[in-house]
Amino acid sequence: MRTTAAGRRARRTLAGAGAAVALLAGALSGCQSGGSPDRGERGAQSGPRWNTAPTSVAAAGDSITRGFDACSVLADCPEVSWATGNDPAVRSLASRLLGEAAVPERSWNFAVTGSRMADLPAQLTAAAAHKPDLVTVMVGSNDACRPTASSMTPVADFRSGFERALAQLRAASPASQVYVSSVPDLQRLWEQGKDLPMVRQVWKLGICQSMLADPLSLATGATARREQVRARVVEYNEVLREVCGKDPLCRYDGGAVFQYPFAAEQLSRWDWFHPGKDGQARLAELAHRQVTAAEPPR
Repeated sequence: MRTTAAGRRARRTLAGAGAAVALLAGALSGCQSGGSPDRGERGAQSGPRWNTAPTSVAAAGDSITRGFDACSVLADCPEVSWATGNDPAVRSLASRLLGEAAVPERSWNFAVTGSRMADLPAQLTAAAAHKPDLVTVMVGSNDACRPTASSMTPVADFRSGFERALAQLRAASPASQVYVSSVPDLQRLWEQGKDLPMVRQVWKLGICQSMLADPLSLATGATARREQVRARVVEYNEVLREVCGKDPLCRYDGGAVFQYPFAAEQLSRWDWFHPGKDGQARLAELAHRQVTAAEPPR
């Protein structure tokens, strides 16, 4: 079959147009992906990744992280702290990550009994000086545990305090990872001890009166007060989740501590409210599972 000169010219024109379209499509694709598909994929994966094997740990928080009432009455016992303790019966998070021999030199506990969210910025600033691979945060119980329910820390103040604390840490130690524990379910702790006469006497000394005052009362006011405190704890945990979620090197526990079914054997034998040694061990186990997981809890 013979091809005319005009036909050959038409085919060359179409072929040239097709090549131009292909080149244009490739150029647009390159612009959208950062130069090439491969480079785009690498760029998407170049953000900070969670290190499941940190080699140093700093802890911030309140009495729970100080091991308060776990060894003796009304006293801190940091050696059984779930985060940085060295008691082999607890096997703290630091012990599990670093090995017991490295705990004294590669872990630091800046938690202070009685601390609230307003105290966290100073604690994280102190922690940042060590440039730790991992910082643990467990705070919020004392924001809910007040003399009255009306004196609980407002949610907006709780949020701003946490945002400020993380910002200060990030400015001073950009590479530090943060593991954030949820606030425990204080109402469950009330349920564990309310029927024991000795425990009720201890609670009268002033422990978490917003939740524990009049522990046997089922009057409308007492019930509403406890529910108000629990609802505030739920709101605090939502703040922890939201604020932590904006930082790629922050991992919230997904509510693991709040949901943990603490029983009498996990609580202090002096106040039936703070974790005892067994409770500290359970907290360490929860934290280690989450810190070493490839993906955060969902």
